[in-house]
Amino acid sequence: MRMVILAALVCAFAGSVVGGVYAQSSTCKAQASEKKLAGAALNSFMKKCETDAHKACDTSAADRKLAGAAKASFTKKCVTDAVGG
Repeated sequence: MRMVILAALVCAFAGSVVGGVYAQSSTCKAQASEKKLAGAALNSFMKKCETDAHKACDTSAADRKLAGAAKASFTKKCVTDAVGG
């Protein structure tokens, strides 16, 4: 019984960590909108946010041991979801 509970807790924790990497609480576009950014500030924020998302998605892909086309596809969708486009 203890092993079942432990396994469930580990799975729940792992799912929240992996999910949190590429499914941020809000997208880059939503954050920019909340901050009411425009012009150069918007461009700078979006570039940094996309770079951060790309790094997080690459890490997530490595954790999942993805390579080649699977990694590229996962990373592309992950970054798109994080940016909000």
